[in-house]
Amino acid sequence: MLVSGAGTNLQALLDSVHGQEAEIVAVASSDAAAGALGRARERGVPERAFPRGEYADRTARDAAMAEWVRGRGARLVVLAGYMELLGEDFLAGFPGAVINVHPSLLPAFPGLGAVEQALAYGVKVFGVTVHFVDAGVDTGPVILQGTVALEDPGGPEEVLAALRPLEHELLPRAVRLFAAGALRSDPGNPRRIAIAHPAG
Repeated sequence: MLVSGAGTNLQALLDSVHGQEAEIVAVASSDAAAGALGRARERGVPERAFPRGEYADRTARDAAMAEWVRGRGARLVVLAGYMELLGEDFLAGFPGAVINVHPSLLPAFPGLGAVEQALAYGVKVFGVTVHFVDAGVDTGPVILQGTVALEDPGGPEEVLAALRPLEHELLPRAVRLFAAGALRSDPGNPRRIAIAHPAG
């Protein structure tokens, strides 16, 4: 997992899928002070910070991070509040195996400040998207989405608080689906991910 902040989505995964349908084998952060690293330590998950200032450039940092994560045996990279872009070399090292959780109904309001964008637009239905990551900014194929209606949404913190339970539900579900081999690309529409349900 790649993180930058407090790690509530990491905690949701530790409390749900870790040691069951999937194993969290490593937590890497762009910020040495990220609370998520402490959450990983508490559960005995290897953790390490990769501050960009310690590397010549982002490409060098991404390469070091990819090597460390791969060395722990990761098959899926989950971006859970990771606040930096990943270069194409990193993504190429984990083809079709990097997912992100984003606080909007993509393709609406991509990038940073998604909730602020939505509030400025005046929407009353907010959402969460879990998607595969490609070289664009929040442009990868959508895996799962969920919504919450807020007639009087207040400010960004209130909206994010309302979205958090959705994130904590959808991200573990997406990880379970990936671990089960249930995610399929639609050959007729490469932006569409189909979910293969077990027979019966």
